[in-house]
Amino acid sequence: MRLTNGHKYTTVLFALILWSQPLYGDNHAGSDYQDLNPKVLAAIDRGLEWLKMQQEDSGLFRHHPGITGLAVTAFLRHPQNRYAEAEHPFIQKSIQALLAMQQPNGGIYNVEMQPALPNYNTSVSLMALSSAKNPEYDAAIAKAQGFIKSLQVTDESDVYFGGIGYGSRESVHDLSNMSFAIQALKESGSDDPEVWNKAIKFLERCQNRSETNDQDWAGDDGGFIYAPDGESKAENHRSYASMTYAGVLSFIYAKVDRNDPRVQGAVDWIQKHFTVEENYGMEQQGLFYNYHTMAKALKTYGESTIVDGKGVSHDWYRELAEKLMDEQNPEGFWVNESSRWMERDPVLVTSYAVIALATAYPE
Repeated sequence: MRLTNGHKYTTVLFALILWSQPLYGDNHAGSDYQDLNPKVLAAIDRGLEWLKMQQEDSGLFRHHPGITGLAVTAFLRHPQNRYAEAEHPFIQKSIQALLAMQQPNGGIYNVEMQPALPNYNTSVSLMALSSAKNPEYDAAIAKAQGFIKSLQVTDESDVYFGGIGYGSRESVHDLSNMSFAIQALKESGSDDPEVWNKAIKFLERCQNRSETNDQDWAGDDGGFIYAPDGESKAENHRSYASMTYAGVLSFIYAKVDRNDPRVQGAVDWIQKHFTVEENYGMEQQGLFYNYHTMAKALKTYGESTIVDGKGVSHDWYRELAEKLMDEQNPEGFWVNESSRWMERDPVLVTSYAVIALATAYPE
């Protein structure tokens, strides 16, 4: 299968509990990777063994609910389900630590942390709780879902209409936070059309596509930037990889059809700029967040091959897996020497890397 320049791309994704199941096509056939898959599993297992040793006595990782949520999710999404919660008390300990942080408003965050980042921490914690597939957490999950939904901007005159930002008093509304919120809701079973319809308007305003973006700054390359007000971490309204993958994934979760021109515009941008060597447009900054989001977006899209702007065909799973395995430290962890967005923290980065490999792994 090929991801060709044309009209063919998204629809409903990740009914999250099926987060590793592609919605379109057969994606990667496991038999095609008999040489690769054992090495990928070994890399995941080494990463998780290292990660397990980083847990604090409290059950948290790095004293941080968001990093803890990502770490727990990495364990629970092992391709062969080797870390089922019921069989591993250390995972239960982390989950209980997250539940202890749930606030009366449903958010899961530490009020003493500055900034508290309520949406980010709640969203990642919600992904962890839903990955456990334990009915005992249903009430906490429902409260967390309600909290995230309550953060959505509903004023249609606001440029950030439909967005879900940090959730703090002076909230920033950006595509990264929005994408985490959408993933958390979808993957935990919340599929609210009203939330998605508003979210789509926000997503349109983050895309360099003037046909559907009503903001004056919008260009026409189809990629995504950080925020509807024109802010791009790549500067000058330039599209970059991690946000474009986030945009694709978010559109799919919000039930935009894969053949829709908005989705196809983003796919075309990805084709032209595909690489596993950098977060295109940002070089090494946010590289492992990019890998994490790339794997989820492309797995959801359901195509195994990308043909880039030079006509070169890329088996994205193989290239991503080989790159990550090459970058893994002998002790089992990963780290990004570019410190932006906390990526010099090996616990955070190892969680991103394991989730990326587990997501991309063929069924």
